[in-house]
Amino acid sequence: MDKSDEHIARRIEVNGVVQGVGFRPFIFGLAERYRLKGEVANTSGGVIVHIEGPEEKISLFLKALSGSHPPLAHITDICVHHDNLKGFNTFSIAQSRSPEKNSTLISPDIAICEDCLRELFDPHNRRFEYPFINCTNCGPRYSIIQDIPYDRPKTSMKQFKMCDQCQAEYDNPKNRRFHAQPNACSVCGPQILLCNNAGDTIDTTHMVEKVAKLILGGDIVAIKGLGGFHLAADARNNEAVAKLRKRKHREEKPFALMAEDIKDIKKFAYVDSEDEKLLRSAKRPIVILRKKTPNNIAKEVCPQNRFFGVMLAYTPLHYLLLRKVGVPLVMTSGNISEEPIAIDNDEAVARLSGIADYFLIHNRDIYIRSDDSIVRNMAGETRLFRRSRGYVPMPLFINKQTVQVLACGAELKNTVCLTKDNKAFLSQHIGDLENLPTYDFFKMTIEHMKKILDIEPEVIACDFHPNYFSTRYALEQKDLPVIQVQHHHAHIAACIAENKKKGPVIGLSFDGTGYGADSTIWGGEVIVADEKSFHRAAHLDCVPMPGATASIKEPWRMAVSYLYHAYGEKFWDLDIPFVRNINKNKIEVMVKMIQKNINSPQTSSLGRLFDGIAALIGVRNRTAFEGQAAIELEMIANWPVRQGYEYCWTSRDYHVLSLEPIITSVVSDLENGVSQAEISGKFHYTLIRMFSKICCFIRKETNINTAALSGGSFQNNLLLAGLIENLNEYGFDVLSHRLVPPNDGNISLGQAIVAGALYRKG
Repeated sequence: MDKSDEHIARRIEVNGVVQGVGFRPFIFGLAERYRLKGEVANTSGGVIVHIEGPEEKISLFLKALSGSHPPLAHITDICVHHDNLKGFNTFSIAQSRSPEKNSTLISPDIAICEDCLRELFDPHNRRFEYPFINCTNCGPRYSIIQDIPYDRPKTSMKQFKMCDQCQAEYDNPKNRRFHAQPNACSVCGPQILLCNNAGDTIDTTHMVEKVAKLILGGDIVAIKGLGGFHLAADARNNEAVAKLRKRKHREEKPFALMAEDIKDIKKFAYVDSEDEKLLRSAKRPIVILRKKTPNNIAKEVCPQNRFFGVMLAYTPLHYLLLRKVGVPLVMTSGNISEEPIAIDNDEAVARLSGIADYFLIHNRDIYIRSDDSIVRNMAGETRLFRRSRGYVPMPLFINKQTVQVLACGAELKNTVCLTKDNKAFLSQHIGDLENLPTYDFFKMTIEHMKKILDIEPEVIACDFHPNYFSTRYALEQKDLPVIQVQHHHAHIAACIAENKKKGPVIGLSFDGTGYGADSTIWGGEVIVADEKSFHRAAHLDCVPMPGATASIKEPWRMAVSYLYHAYGEKFWDLDIPFVRNINKNKIEVMVKMIQKNINSPQTSSLGRLFDGIAALIGVRNRTAFEGQAAIELEMIANWPVRQGYEYCWTSRDYHVLSLEPIITSVVSDLENGVSQAEISGKFHYTLIRMFSKICCFIRKETNINTAALSGGSFQNNLLLAGLIENLNEYGFDVLSHRLVPPNDGNISLGQAIVAGALYRKG
C-alpha cells in the first residue's frame, strides 16, 4: 500500500468560544473538503473531533482549522492526540457529551448580523419583520444560558418547540442556522406583546407601529431587550425626556441614545473612523461621541456635557422600531436610579409602572441581566468605561496559571471576578452595592458564573473596607480563606494583569474614594507595587472631608476645606466669588467641623481635589451623579496649554505632594479675573507635570521604569493623554487600561490577581 493512502486517526480537542457559533458545521465542511471521516461533538470542555484519513489530508485539515474559523468563534487552544482507527464511513455531527469538568467558553450576546438584517426587511422571507430572527452568527447567548453544554434544553428557548421548517434548518450542517439554539420563527418562537402600565394587554395587530406612534406622541415605553429592559423616549422631545428624568429620579446624568444607522448619528455627533468601527461592531457598545452644535437632540438628554453616549440598534426589535419611528431614541436602562435593570415581565411592570406609560414585552426569558457596555476613544486607544453586554463572559488571559479565586469587587461600579487556569472571568456591570436589590443581583451573578464556568473557588478576595456589602459577603463565607486587598493596590494589579506585565511598577492610582492602609480615605496615590505587595511612595496631602460622604454630593464643602488648609482663618479675607457667594453660616459650620474633627475624615483623593477646584472656581457646588463636577471641570478646560501652577512635595517615609501652591495660585487667578477655562487648563497641566516629575524622582530611588495608570480619574481624557505623553517623553513604559474599565469596575480583577499570588505563595 502506498504510504499516502495509509489511514491514521487523530483526536482533536478545541477550547475557546466554540459552541453556539457555527463551529461544528465549520468542522463538518472542512472534513467534507478533505474527504475525511469521523465525527465532531460539543463537550463541556469545548469541541472534540475524531478524524480519520490519509496523514497528508489530516495535516491540511489541521492547518485550515488553525487558520480560519466562524466569525464569532474564538479558539484558545487546539490539542491533537493520536487515536485508534474506528472505521467511520462518513463524517457526522454527534450528540453533545458532558464530562465531569466544564472548561468551554461562552459567547457574549451579539448584535444582529447583516444576513439576518437583510432577511428581517425582505417581504419574501418567511421571517419578514420577525423580532427574534437570529442565526449561529448573531443573537442572544450569555443572557439566555442556564447551564452548559450550550444546547437548547439548557437555555430559555427550551419552552419553544421548533416547527418543521426551523427544525430542518437546525438539523442541516450546511445551513446558517444549524444548531443555532435561539432559532425560531413567527410560527414557533417567542412573541412580543404590548400592555399598559397596569399590565393589561393592548390588542393590536401592528404592535411595533403602535409603539412608534406612542413614542412620537410623547409617551415613555419600557422595551424588553437582550439583557434587560430599556426605557425609550423620543430623543428630540424635550418635554418627554424631562418627564423621563423626573420619573426615573435621574436629575442630570446623561441618557444614552440609539439610532438605526451611522448617517443618523452623524446628524448630531462627530463620528471618526474608529468610532464608526466601534459603533458597527458586533458588540454594539454605547460610544462616547462629541456633540455637533446645533443639533436636534433635546437638551434634557445630556445637559452640561459636550458629549453624547450613542449606540446603534442591536436587536431585530430595535431595528423594526427605529425604522417605524424614524428618529433617534433615548434608550436608558430600565430601572429606577441605583437599582439593577429589570429583566422579568411582571417585575418590570411592578417596578417601572411609575416611569413607563406602556410596556413592549416578550415571552423569551432573560436568565442573566446585562447592561449596555460603554466605550470611548481616548489617548489613541479604545477604552472601556463599562464592560458588560457584548464583552461578558469572555475572559481576560493572564500570564500565570492561577488558583480558582472569587474576587468580590468594590462598592461602586461593582463587578465580580472568577479565575481558572490562565483566565480571569470578569462579570458584567453589577452596579453600586448600596441597596438590597443590587446585592441580590451580586450574589446571583456569583452563583450563576460559578455554575456555567464550573469554578469552585479555593480562596475569596475582597476590599479592606469593613462596611462594603462585598466585604461582608466575603467574610461570611466561612468555608474559604479570605484575603483582603487594599483598593489602590487592586487598581494597579488589574493594570499589570491586563497588560500581561510583571511588577514592580510605579502605580498612579487616582480616584474619589478608597479605604487606605492607615484607615484614611486614599485616592491620590503613587505606589510601588507588584501582584503580591505594594508600598505608598507618594500621595496628595491629606485634607478633611467635612460631612464625610456629604462632601461628594456637595463639592463646595471640599472647596472650604482646601481654602482652610491653604490659608487657615485668613481665607475669609479672600476677595473671590466663592467666599462672597456661599452662605457664611454654612461655611462657619464647615470650619468648625474641620477644627474639631467632627465627621471630617482625612482624604488624599484626587477626585475630591477635582471637586474642590470645580466648586472654588464656580463650575458646580452640588452634584447629581458621581464625578459630575470633575467631568464639567474637564469639559470647560482651555487645551492644550503649556503653563501651569507651582507645585512641590516634602519627603518623609514617603513623598507628600503639597496642595497649598496649587490652591493659592488658583485663588490668585480668580482675584485677577482669569477665566474658568484657563484655570481648568492650567490645573490639569499642573497635575500632569507634578505626577510625571514625582515618577521620575521615584524611578531614581527604585530603578523602576514602568508606570501603571488606574482609577476612575483616568476617565478624564486630558489627564490620561497628558500623563501618557509626558511619561513617554521621560522614557517610561506606560501601562493603561483598554480591556477593562479604569474605574472601580476593574477592582475585582486586581483583587483576584493579588489573592491568587498570595495564596500560591502560601
